Amino acid sequence: MKALILNSPQKNWDLTHGMEMAEIPSPILDEKKYPEDANKTLIKPLYAGFCGSDKSIWFRKAFKDMIFNSLDLKGGSYRVCGHELLGEILETGSVAERHYGYKPGDIVTTESHIFCGKCHQCQIGEAHVCSNHEIIGITTDGCFADRVKLPAKELWRTDISKIRPEVAAIQEPLGNAVHACSRVDLRGKSVAIFGCGTIGLFSVIVARALGAAYIIGTDTNPKNLALAEKLGIDLTIKIPEENNPEAILSVIEQIRKDRHGEGVDASIEMAGSNDVLNAAIASVRPGGDIILFGIASGDYTISNFQEIVMNGKSLHSVVGRQVFKTWHILNNLLLSKETRLQEKIYEVILNKGIGTLYSFNKFNPKEFEESIQSHPKIVFKF
Repeated sequence: MKALILNSPQKNWDLTHGMEMAEIPSPILDEKKYPEDANKTLIKPLYAGFCGSDKSIWFRKAFKDMIFNSLDLKGGSYRVCGHELLGEILETGSVAERHYGYKPGDIVTTESHIFCGKCHQCQIGEAHVCSNHEIIGITTDGCFADRVKLPAKELWRTDISKIRPEVAAIQEPLGNAVHACSRVDLRGKSVAIFGCGTIGLFSVIVARALGAAYIIGTDTNPKNLALAEKLGIDLTIKIPEENNPEAILSVIEQIRKDRHGEGVDASIEMAGSNDVLNAAIASVRPGGDIILFGIASGDYTISNFQEIVMNGKSLHSVVGRQVFKTWHILNNLLLSKETRLQEKIYEVILNKGIGTLYSFNKFNPKEFEESIQSHPKIVFKF
């Protein structure tokens, strides 16, 4: 089968970039040889989103150790990438059919964090922070392929007569925004979103759908801010450049001035920058909330920790999606005619499919690299 893979030796990680389209063996279900296949399904991808994580792998900015440690553990030489999926089930294991009710022809998407179901977190209903989780497309083979084998417990049924398939394929990253925006009660609140990349843009429409009354967006990229304005954001503030203390201070002052001289009720840090983290903290009023989603490697320094404690500000970290609570909220939002989430995602973030829908069978590395640098979201069509 065709698959988009990372096939660079570990020693060449910093010397290469991109992914390679290759012919590799297709996965199969064989319960006699692999008893665990009873719980699995074989899926034909129909659409697959190219994630910010995939972009980080493409440009060799993240996940090196996770990928190569997993390959060493399993004796593999390459990793099939991709974890944002909309696909059709072709075959089911006996338990997947009997216990989960899946059958050939079912249309599904997937949770990307494969949880163990055995650790303390899984047993108390917090599978999104499973101690032994794997990540599809990073520590185990993913969905940028003609076929993918996945555990039935990870799947989420999707009705493409109600959710358009291009949007259904990116429910997983949209779920990140839903998890972040539902971390605290945003009803009637003012919110500042720091970083209007893909998940930040999703957060603009999700925060509004969940009741946020006033939304501010900041970013260094004017294209991202223009998209945020199309999505109905109330105020955009361009950060002139990163690692510029005066520019960051100006952003804080603008937000505070705009919000009664005190700051917003909540901020959502999506940039993964130390300076922006401190700006997100400083831009929140006393008693407000800071939701942390952006990540970057290395040490972070909080410039005024006393301000957090003495002003009663709360920090909330967010990873992945709560399984499957977030998915239920996400489904309700997508089906709501009032929120118009589907229309906003397809028309604005996916640009009505123009330049954002990419044929998997016509993959061209140079053209594809230009696409992922020009649009906040790319979706493969198989």
